[in-house]
Amino acid sequence: MRRRILLAILLAVAVTTLALGIPLGYVALQQVETLTREELQTRAQQIGVVLDDDLANNREPVIDDVESLVPPGGRLIVTLPGRPAQSIGPDLGGDMLAESIKIVRDGTVIIQLPAGPTRTRQTQVAGLVVLVVVITIAIASGVAIVTARRLAQPLGHVADRAGKLGAGDFKPDARRYGVAELDRVAEALDTSAGALAELVQRERDLVGDVSHQLRSRLTALQLRLETLQLTSDPENAADAAAALEQAERLGDVLDELLAAAREARATDAEPVDLAAALPEIAKEWREPLRANGRALRVRVHGRPLAKATTARLREAIGVLLDNAMRHGAGPVSVTVRSSEATVSIEVTDGGNGVPDELVAHIFDRGVSGVGSTGVGLALARALVESDGGRLELSVPRPATFTIFLPVPRVDDLRGVRWPAERSPR
Repeated sequence: MRRRILLAILLAVAVTTLALGIPLGYVALQQVETLTREELQTRAQQIGVVLDDDLANNREPVIDDVESLVPPGGRLIVTLPGRPAQSIGPDLGGDMLAESIKIVRDGTVIIQLPAGPTRTRQTQVAGLVVLVVVITIAIASGVAIVTARRLAQPLGHVADRAGKLGAGDFKPDARRYGVAELDRVAEALDTSAGALAELVQRERDLVGDVSHQLRSRLTALQLRLETLQLTSDPENAADAAAALEQAERLGDVLDELLAAAREARATDAEPVDLAAALPEIAKEWREPLRANGRALRVRVHGRPLAKATTARLREAIGVLLDNAMRHGAGPVSVTVRSSEATVSIEVTDGGNGVPDELVAHIFDRGVSGVGSTGVGLALARALVESDGGRLELSVPRPATFTIFLPVPRVDDLRGVRWPAERSPR
């Protein structure tokens, strides 16, 4: 930013200085020569007056009488018809300045001066103009540096404040910059920080209250299921064990949801072997789909790795599969594709897809086309984003939702121990 401001100011100064300096230098050079010629013209006229007086009074003109009017180093030439030319001063050759006037009896007075001194003065004037231009650019550069620093530092500080605000640092900053526009931005950031701090605090309080209530109810449910496991009926005991497993998994999901609410980005995301994780995630959805006469297919090409949190990924894909089961039709497919930097997980079904009026708002909380709560997709997107990924509706018809997750870096793989049969290649 500082460099761009500095270059812009210097460019403006350079263009302005050259636009004024070049014409000024040309005019100054011409003015030096013009003054010299005007001086020669004046001397020639003075000499002509003396000679005209002699001729008017029938006296033989004597040029020695006007020698004092000839400039030092100059040459005077007087010509009259029928008489030889008279001159005073050395022959100046070709490099000279000359002015002439007419006198009576068709005579001519020519006065010459070496061009060297005039050229020297022109060079001095040109050097002075160049010096003025250089001094002007130097002063302007100093002003530009100060101005660029004065503008760039506040802009950098505003950018840092905005970054901290996005990272969850809502502390107000009383610093102001003396620039009205930037001061208004700083005040707006302070106002936004205060509003966000209040909103986050309210959400944290709500999360804490909901967590306490859910944990209490979940604990009571687990105790009841543990009691039901002791029944003598093997079928009921198996159902109770399965329900208890789901309750325990719900507890894990609840813990993950609470952690996601407190963190803007996941710090515990780790490399996940999707070839091993996805079949496990899909296992619990095969039977519900099969009961509706529908199949669930999982396609994983190779052994792709994604940086994610297993519980969050399980919940997000579960939301997409539940959405496909409730609102879709036909077989459901989960397909994994990978590139150098991204792994994509596509969940698609053969239903009618998402209506056009819902496409732009499908992830908005509370939006649903068939009377559901409209929370699931918004929650799934939040979970994926908390792991540094994103969730998009890739194709409206048939509905295809795609989860994009980052590929682990080499540093992320250090220290991770894989079972021999699952070691990534």
